[in-house]
Amino acid sequence: MDYLVVAVRCALFVVFAASLVSKVRGRVSFASFTASLPGFGVPAGRARGVAGAVVAAEAAVLVLLALPDTVPFGFALATALLAVFSWAMARVLRRGARVPCRCFGASATPVSVLHVTRNLVLACAALTAGAFSAAAGQPPHPAGLMIAAATGAVLAALVITLDDIAGLFTASPSHLKDRR
Repeated sequence: MDYLVVAVRCALFVVFAASLVSKVRGRVSFASFTASLPGFGVPAGRARGVAGAVVAAEAAVLVLLALPDTVPFGFALATALLAVFSWAMARVLRRGARVPCRCFGASATPVSVLHVTRNLVLACAALTAGAFSAAAGQPPHPAGLMIAAATGAVLAALVITLDDIAGLFTASPSHLKDRR
């Protein structure tokens, strides 16, 4: 199970790092993220504070996952954040609103069931890894750790680009429609 914990730890670290960087890489990025929050039910007057809290919480996940003694707390915070994000997205879907998902930057893709599912799967992975992270086992083999870390990084890349991957299977490009 040590390898599972390492893979999930690496995946969550990369996912939260990409999410954090996409929000703080510039004034426009943070402003775009902040502007999207009223669509999730955050009062406009509190959007900037909530945006700051989200950024701080994502940064805390990174710190907690990076330090060996705090990894279980990192998994717990990641689980809680992903559950809250899923709940907020589900509320948007229930209202039938079209709010852009700014999880990884300036995407115009509206929140969908795919985003909620992605977050719930990540939350379940974090919860599972957190449960196993407290169990002390034999020291894992270094090669196995490298494979687990690489697997986590690849899974994170798939999560981060999930909108693009889904678009390959759902989009109907206009240039293909004209070729009858």
